[in-house]
Amino acid sequence: MRTRGTLMNRNALLNLRTVSCVLIVAAVTAGCERPPVETLQGGYRGLGMEQVINPRLDAKKAAQNQVPTPIPAAPSGGPPASSVYKNIQVLKDLNVAQFTRVMLAMTQWVAPPEQSCNYCHTSDMASDSRYTKVVARRMLEMVRHVNADWKSHVADTGVTCYTCHRGNAVPRNVWFTDPGRSAESGLIAGNAGKNKPAPAIGLTALPYDPFTRFLLGDANIRVISNDALPDGNRSSIKQTDSTYALMISISQSLGVNCDFCHNTRSFAVWDASTPKRTTAWYGIRMVRDLNNQYLVPLTSHFPSSRLGILGDVAKVNCATCHQGLFKPLYGQSMAKDYPELLGHPSTSDAGSPPPPTAELVTPK
Repeated sequence: MRTRGTLMNRNALLNLRTVSCVLIVAAVTAGCERPPVETLQGGYRGLGMEQVINPRLDAKKAAQNQVPTPIPAAPSGGPPASSVYKNIQVLKDLNVAQFTRVMLAMTQWVAPPEQSCNYCHTSDMASDSRYTKVVARRMLEMVRHVNADWKSHVADTGVTCYTCHRGNAVPRNVWFTDPGRSAESGLIAGNAGKNKPAPAIGLTALPYDPFTRFLLGDANIRVISNDALPDGNRSSIKQTDSTYALMISISQSLGVNCDFCHNTRSFAVWDASTPKRTTAWYGIRMVRDLNNQYLVPLTSHFPSSRLGILGDVAKVNCATCHQGLFKPLYGQSMAKDYPELLGHPSTSDAGSPPPPTAELVTPK
């Protein structure tokens, strides 16, 4: 009986271990993608710098990122729009035909179909009584600013209103400062802005609002020292967590993994990174510029229903334009079809992109 009982106990233990292994395997593979998947080498050979491509997901993304047929180009010449229409403040350099073309395009890109021109205008087209018109005017300036002054990030591909809006009055991917979660008690009373999984950070336990620190403020993103025994580097684990939260959000926004920009042998080393890391470096600074110079100053023009719980305006991050693609709209340029939105380079240093500095080689 003792032998039989021992065998029964062993069998029960084996069954328990089998169930445990199945559960562990299921948990580990839950985030994996079923085949077939493809890989694309994006870095130095032999370093495993590869992107995983899922053809099924790519097919869905392609269907969601079709560029609308451009409105036929407007003829040059003719009277300037500012001599025909009242209260034109931004597009003064366009003639009547060019100005009308931009307005028609904006109704397709931004305005709800049931409202069309009435989304921004009243019967008095010159009136600024609707906040949407005031905001749209500033957004036109922002688009021109990006196309003219941020070629370090957008190159000659450029952007239009459609890049972010995709036919929606409010872009689908915007963010507000997160006020934090409900107060807790006991040992978890102070959660340091983390341990509350959020979609923006891949449902991880990292800080759930990396955007306010890095894409509105200019907190230091770099946390890795150049030396084995750092002299003067006092980056904490808390700062590191915030940095990784931002990187996860960027990875999700572009639909890529860390190897797209970094050699994971050493994330900090610039000369082992891909050129895309420099493009991303400029992109982070471009987003800060747009949030602080164009969006935050518009806060007072928005009704309370369009503001966040803390009264802040909707702001942009990488996902606002990219929407899951390494290049917005797969790199298709709409700006070339709308030269009216290209703008002119800023004449002041305040609006121009920052030049390459030592940070590009040895960031601090």
